[in-house]
Amino acid sequence: MREDWENGGFGLYIHWPFCQAKCPYCDFNSHVVAHIDQGAWAKAYVSEIERVGSQTQGRVLRSVFFGGGTPSLMDPDVVDAILTKVRATWPIANDIEVTLEANPTSVEAGRFTGYRDAGVNRVSMGIQALNDRDLKALGRLHTTAEAMSAFETARSVFDRVSFDLIYARQGQSIASWEAELQRALSLAVDHLSLYQLTIENGTAFGDRYAAGKLAGLPNDDDAADMYAVTQDICAAAGFHGYEVSNHARSGCESIHNKLYWRYGDYAGIGPGAHGRLTLHGQRYATEAPLAPGAWLSQVQRTGNGDLSRDALSHDEQFAEFLLMGMRLRDGVEINRFAQLSNPLIHNKIHSLVDMGMVSLTDNRLMLTPKGYPLLNAVLRELLDA
Repeated sequence: MREDWENGGFGLYIHWPFCQAKCPYCDFNSHVVAHIDQGAWAKAYVSEIERVGSQTQGRVLRSVFFGGGTPSLMDPDVVDAILTKVRATWPIANDIEVTLEANPTSVEAGRFTGYRDAGVNRVSMGIQALNDRDLKALGRLHTTAEAMSAFETARSVFDRVSFDLIYARQGQSIASWEAELQRALSLAVDHLSLYQLTIENGTAFGDRYAAGKLAGLPNDDDAADMYAVTQDICAAAGFHGYEVSNHARSGCESIHNKLYWRYGDYAGIGPGAHGRLTLHGQRYATEAPLAPGAWLSQVQRTGNGDLSRDALSHDEQFAEFLLMGMRLRDGVEINRFAQLSNPLIHNKIHSLVDMGMVSLTDNRLMLTPKGYPLLNAVLRELLDA
């Protein structure tokens, strides 16, 4: 019998926890350190791949994603060791996507060539803004000129290059965002990730916001208008919004991201990495220790980098399936939905259909253009059933 995870596929996430500096808006598990023993980290990643591989033998690997942190601080030899072990551990899809995140300050042509030779075939760049004032306000270490130079370096080495921008920034108007987005689209290869600035607790921005010192943020209406403008301008340029924050030319969507949103299985390796693995018919949530030193020491000492492996209940799986899948423009498959849901939810769906928030089309439950900006409200309604 086909297991549910096979509808989404199987991927691998590698977390590199180190950065040159901590951005004030960032709540990811990233750390600034003076020295990194890259050889020791390579051995730990290879050991973890071997451990997880022994539990998932025979699965076809669809994607590998090096996230962080700043993975472009990794020595190419480390990436090569990881991908060599990956190829020896799982059957590899013919169209496997191997993505590495990069920051403009750590882009070097020689390093990128090394990543490509190791097997990386896609780069995702954290550019974040296209003017120096806003880059400085976001705590970025690069200038616009450095970002453009790094982007051109990436394009000269890789066929697939995506980059990120943040909007609804301090002092940003709708008109200035429109102009910046048009410039981004003139540069883009095949994919853009466009994130609305969110203020997270525990970040420097979160502390400033709580103290009333983060001035000039757009109000809710202007931020909503920026979101709407983003969808319209990207669609007109042929970059359809296939997920809330991600836009791509047809056929160039991120395989790894879609694996998450289609609720596939993925192994998470590295400090703070999360995973979802179905083993012997039970889906588990895995989590690794946050502190880089603690994770590395645990792998070296015990041969197991997991902090926890918790069995997910039927209800928990359904909630995750909805929270991930409804972010996609084409929604979720009704057949999977029916297998994971409870009968009470169907009345809620019909109510949302009547309100024009969701539609049932081609055996899929999806948000309508009216419902898409109200995703969180729709999810609350469905999950309260």
